[in-house]
Amino acid sequence: MKIIEYHRPNQLEQALALLQRPDPRTLPLGGGTWLNQPGGDPVAVVDLQSLGLDELQRQGQFLQLGAALRLQSLIEQTEAAGLGLPPTLADVIRHEATYNLRQAATVAGTLVAANGRSPFTAAFLALEASVLLLPDGQEVGLGDLLPLRSERLRGRLITRITIPINARLAYEYIARTPADQPIVCAALAAWPSGRLRLALGGYGATPVLAFDGTEADGLAIAAQSAYDQAADQWASAAYRREMAGVLATKCLAAIQG
Repeated sequence: MKIIEYHRPNQLEQALALLQRPDPRTLPLGGGTWLNQPGGDPVAVVDLQSLGLDELQRQGQFLQLGAALRLQSLIEQTEAAGLGLPPTLADVIRHEATYNLRQAATVAGTLVAANGRSPFTAAFLALEASVLLLPDGQEVGLGDLLPLRSERLRGRLITRITIPINARLAYEYIARTPADQPIVCAALAAWPSGRLRLALGGYGATPVLAFDGTEADGLAIAAQSAYDQAADQWASAAYRREMAGVLATKCLAAIQG
């Protein structure tokens, strides 16, 4: 995008005031991995580096991630402090981006810019992540936010993302090479209560929630149904449907094992 203004406020109120301007279009700048891509309309940017939005803390059975927390820092800090990040999530983050990109990309920026092939977003959808939006002060489920990102985020700022730490996570994928984005991926979160949430990625504008319930017998069928029409230049719908069921079954076996 063409950046026509750059702002680096040190107060959250200043950042919100800039984002709420009707003109020029003003966007938050975290790691800049998306905004630095060529093309697009002219925009003003608000650099979030001085707002203290990169903190990580545990609150009971939840982990609260500052919106500007870098992906690599998320891995390193949780491993160093023993904060309870689901171990598989570190593998998902490594699949999401290379080491250099993880040093720049932020948690919120990755979710906002994600398409359907994002492993990180699929995992956070499975974990029933929520985001805190200002100035509303509203906690919004990631599943509700993703389809309406452009509308819901206009004039607003994600300041925090929350995920549970009492849920286990399994992740499986199929790609042309291990480093490529997935053609199909499955992320399955399981809670001590027996609740299961399955998210699928690899296709479309966003990952999709395919299953949320306790009857594991229906997991593979739900995965196949969710990708019944998932055809694009990378794979046919029939292939994705079959692989979605296979990956869902493998995730369940990992959880149960």
